[in-house]
Amino acid sequence: MSDKDTDDKKLSVSTKKTLTLRPSGLSQGTVRQSFSHGRTKQVVVETRKRRINKPGEVKPAVAEQPAQPPTPRPAPARDTVARPVEAEAAHANLSQEEVDARRRALEEAKARDVEDKKRREEESTKRAEELAKRLAEREETERRRAEEEARQAAEEAERQLQEAAVVRREDGTAAPEREESKPKELKPFERKKAAEPEKPSRPKGGDDRRRTKLTLTNALDEDGNVRGPSLAAMRRRQEKARRAAMQSGPREKIVREVTLPETITLQELAARMSERSVDVIKYLMQQGQMMKPGDVIDADTAELIATDMGHTVKRVSEADVEEGLFSGEDSAADMKPRPPVVTIMGHVDHGKTSLLDAIRNANVVAGEAGGITQHIGAYQIEKDGSKITFIDTPGHEAFTAMRARGAQATDIAILVVAADDSVMPQTIESINHAKAAGVPIIVAINKIDLPAADANKVRTELLQHEVFVESMGGEVLDVEVSAKTGKGIDKLLEAILLQSELLELKANPDRPAEGIVIEAELDKGRGPVATVLVNRGTLKTGDVLIVGDEWGRVRALLNDQGEQVPEATPSTPVEVLGLNGTPMAGDRMAVVENEARAREIADYRQRVAREKAMARQAGSRGSLEQMMSQLQSSDLREAAIVIKADVGGSMEAITQALEKLGTEEVQARVVHSGVGAITESDVSLAAASNAPILAFNVRASKQARDAAEREGIEIRYYSIIYDLVDDMKAVMSGLLAPERRETFLGYAEILQVFNVSKVGKVAGCLVTEGRVERGVGVRLLRDNVVIHQGKLSTLKRFKDEVSEVQAGQECGMAFENYQDIREGDVIECFRVEEIKRSL
Repeated sequence: MSDKDTDDKKLSVSTKKTLTLRPSGLSQGTVRQSFSHGRTKQVVVETRKRRINKPGEVKPAVAEQPAQPPTPRPAPARDTVARPVEAEAAHANLSQEEVDARRRALEEAKARDVEDKKRREEESTKRAEELAKRLAEREETERRRAEEEARQAAEEAERQLQEAAVVRREDGTAAPEREESKPKELKPFERKKAAEPEKPSRPKGGDDRRRTKLTLTNALDEDGNVRGPSLAAMRRRQEKARRAAMQSGPREKIVREVTLPETITLQELAARMSERSVDVIKYLMQQGQMMKPGDVIDADTAELIATDMGHTVKRVSEADVEEGLFSGEDSAADMKPRPPVVTIMGHVDHGKTSLLDAIRNANVVAGEAGGITQHIGAYQIEKDGSKITFIDTPGHEAFTAMRARGAQATDIAILVVAADDSVMPQTIESINHAKAAGVPIIVAINKIDLPAADANKVRTELLQHEVFVESMGGEVLDVEVSAKTGKGIDKLLEAILLQSELLELKANPDRPAEGIVIEAELDKGRGPVATVLVNRGTLKTGDVLIVGDEWGRVRALLNDQGEQVPEATPSTPVEVLGLNGTPMAGDRMAVVENEARAREIADYRQRVAREKAMARQAGSRGSLEQMMSQLQSSDLREAAIVIKADVGGSMEAITQALEKLGTEEVQARVVHSGVGAITESDVSLAAASNAPILAFNVRASKQARDAAEREGIEIRYYSIIYDLVDDMKAVMSGLLAPERRETFLGYAEILQVFNVSKVGKVAGCLVTEGRVERGVGVRLLRDNVVIHQGKLSTLKRFKDEVSEVQAGQECGMAFENYQDIREGDVIECFRVEEIKRSL
């Protein structure tokens, strides 16, 4: 291709017209801009003609549109459209398909322009009609309002004239003429002012030329651009109304019935009385008390305030949440027979658990450390179609509370006494517990198979404690048994069934369950587990329980064989799973209707327990002056310890055993006691209190062991309560101050006093009784009155230092830091020895 053809092609491309969709009403031109150094630049500028609206003209649409829509141009013919496209194709060397595609695109663009223009015209017309309709409705509303106001003003004027006429007629005077009938005489300046035409004034808030201009805001404004009151004006109006209401007179007194709990804040009291807190505080200030709305007052003070302010009072207690928890007696028609609850009691190693093993055909003793029972066990057997519930209690002296709790929850007490050992201290204690609970006793004389067994001796010794067996003319049943050979077991069970028939034990199973916690523990896999003995009612899976200060929903019930059961009837011992915390052994259990009430009761009990603990702590601590005076007046020493046990009963027994070890000089202070494994928080608490951790049948987790090793806290593990009590006894004995024992040595009489340089006064003495030793304690007696007590610094015989001087010999003696000695004084020598004490 030649250079000429190339130039012609470039020229044709540069001069061809670009296809655009520029809206109508625009004109395009070019402007040349000049810059420094002679540089210029040509810029394309588009201009739009602005339409100026006349004041009375209504604009048909919000967007600016031409006054008259331009006459649409007829669509170009196919050949008209095709010619520029074909000319362009000829220059660009386009194929026929590309040419057809461009032609179709151009036709579609022109068709869309026509449709868009038509739609815009329709929308503009519609908006103009709506605006005109709205303006007409507003004008009609304003006209009606003005007519109504004029009519009301005329009626009011007419009514006032009529009332004035009636008053004049009643007074006997002539009725006044109407103002319209009698012309009013005007003054000169008033006549001049009336002659002048009144200037048209623009009403406040009315429309003016600026407001009649149609804008987007005016078109969309529903209120017609009427300016409303400002926020400040509304506030001033409300404040004015409030002041007027306050100044209108005293409000009517509202008398209320005020419900008062045990404690209440002033703000809450004012709210319940419908009074202002300021008024309540003013009342207290008049009584000479300065208080704040958040201060807490008691119920008596609140009652005085409410009564003086004219209200009635209703006193309630927070303990009312427990009302109806343990309902009253059941009717006789609902009562049904229930199995007896039998508690096995007696001295340690008298064979209580072995006897129960023989009855149940199970080996429970093998599972107990040291061969002694350290937990309360509850079991149920069946004999001749009748069920019997057994509760096994420990016999060790530390488990006094467990025996008492077992006696309270039982119907019949079996007193196990070894035939070869007879009555022992815990036997006597068990008798006292059974008598205090008011339950009948059956004496089981165990170990009758031993050669040293003497049943008559047991019966005779029981007479001393007012236990009269049948063979001795009493009413108490006694059975000779042998847990080892099984002798007399059937007779014992028959005696139990006979005694239960005499008692006529009955309970109502068709009611919410109630019971008592026999034992409680924290199991690692199952969580808090409570062994519950149901007293009355039926305990079912899914019931909501309140046990002491813990609550929960029953997830599962397990019998003494570890089998899951759906329900527990009266006199049935079961393990309950699902509590949110570990209760204390001996807590009462009750079923409530819903979780809300259970949570409310538990929160109340926990709050009461915290307040009691804080009160005890505050009472033991007291003020700083009290603490200092106690430290000066008493030599009490405390051994701080942290106790963790497997069950609540063992924890209670250990705590009570350690309390019994305490004396006036030393005692064990339990910083914390709990059920379950040792955790890091226990170690932290022990480290803060500098206390060892005593673990009874529990172990520490790895994290707790590591923390104890870091903090240097000793963890002692025990499985027998004997060992724990003995170790703590030794520790507390070490805290005891040693006993000071004074031994008299002899007397010496001062014959003469010498002044020795660099030494001071030296007494020349004669030992009259016993002996004197250097370094021992001495007392200086003058007229049999102790003048000084100290030590000998010098003891000489002639010129030599000696360790002791016997009676009848002379010696020289000097005191440490004391010089007031005279002839005739007597020196008493003694030795002080410290002897280690033990509990």
